[in-house]
Amino acid sequence: MKPPPFLYLASQSPRRSQLLEQLGVEHRVLTASGDEEDAEALEAVLPGEAPRRYVQRVTALKLDAAVARLARRGLQDAPLLCADTTVAMGGRIYGKPQDAQDAQRMLSELAGGTHRVLTAVAVQSGAQRWQALCESRVSFAPLDADRLLAYVASGEPMGKAGAYGIQGRAAAFIQQISGSYTGIMGLPLFETAGLLRQAGFAV
Repeated sequence: MKPPPFLYLASQSPRRSQLLEQLGVEHRVLTASGDEEDAEALEAVLPGEAPRRYVQRVTALKLDAAVARLARRGLQDAPLLCADTTVAMGGRIYGKPQDAQDAQRMLSELAGGTHRVLTAVAVQSGAQRWQALCESRVSFAPLDADRLLAYVASGEPMGKAGAYGIQGRAAAFIQQISGSYTGIMGLPLFETAGLLRQAGFAV
């Protein structure tokens, strides 16, 4: 069977796009327009929802929206990929910070402890859908107030689950990781490659 010509990436994350390039997968970004339900609404946490269930549900919702978007725009048919990442400590979910104060709160709670980073990935081709979940652990060093405030002031925490990006300045806070580095970045390449092979890509 001939492999698909390309993949649609339903994400605005430049990191996910770079990671797909690392796999050698040609892709096109398929983002929402202003009249669609925004990602923030899709990312709302349900009462009592467990982190694993949450990240898988949100990824499925984002993929549903991307499938509808593709059909509505009448674009060339090709497989779609969606992913979502969340940070959790115990049963508590740390999404994207609302503002600098919220980022400071999250980081102060994560400092000096170990948290989980969960990334769900889903690929759809025609009526078939494949899904995977990657779970990693990250240990932060204790952070004094000055370092924490300086990091928040850099603007890097905004738009990132748990208010940090492992590929940026926050790497200086991380004592240890266990699991997938690319999963912590937002797209676990081992799991993603497996899903793409199922969808017909020669990865």
